[in-house]
Amino acid sequence: MKEDPNRPLSAVRQFATGAGLLGRGLGLVLRSPRLLGLGLLPALISGVLYTIGLVLLVRFLPDLSERATWFAGDWSGFWRDFVEVLAGAGLVGLALLLGVLSFTAVTLLIGDPFYERISELVEDRFGGVPDGVEVGFWSSLRRSLADSVRLIGLPVVGQTVIPVLAGAVGGWLLALELTGVPFQRRGQRLRHRRVVLASNVPLTLGFGVAVFCAFLIPLGAIFLMPAAIAGATLLSRRVLGRPIEITTVSSL
Repeated sequence: MKEDPNRPLSAVRQFATGAGLLGRGLGLVLRSPRLLGLGLLPALISGVLYTIGLVLLVRFLPDLSERATWFAGDWSGFWRDFVEVLAGAGLVGLALLLGVLSFTAVTLLIGDPFYERISELVEDRFGGVPDGVEVGFWSSLRRSLADSVRLIGLPVVGQTVIPVLAGAVGGWLLALELTGVPFQRRGQRLRHRRVVLASNVPLTLGFGVAVFCAFLIPLGAIFLMPAAIAGATLLSRRVLGRPIEITTVSSL
């Protein structure tokens, strides 16, 4: 079979388009104080909790590094210290990756009704969801919790060694997490999201990696969470074949 020479360019273009969805989501949020206010409160609560966790990690990092390198206890001073520093860097890197992923999951759980409303307002602005499924609060919370546990439970140990791979894995998982609300509105669960997003890998990774990188910026995860929710709603509409051009006049 002859390979399509335009395929790589098409994939790059889709990746860039996916990354641009975060910018479009940010634009929607910045033009609407209502969306911004709805999205900041849960993220601020999570931010306080994770800041406490980070302080504790830094406080006990030397002890944790020493415990992780117990096998080097009898080595000479230089090599023992060197291995402990590497172990500490690995722990910080792993904590950073897990922190970005779990921060999103925890924030989505805390702010489930807030983010449901943000996603709904964005959907309405672009034509709504025909035959949308009404999901009760407790049912939505239970599904979100189950999906988050499955996603965070995926093996990520070792990915911090290669930042590009870590960004790709982290971006993919973030895209899966953030698109939960719009997919649930259509009666689709995690297994459906995996199939649909997997058929649009460059687009999905473009959005997810952009969010992952933005969340690495100090306080980025807090202030950009509303934009990530809005962007994930646009991503969901795009991969499901719905328009993402404004079709109705809506005051967000």
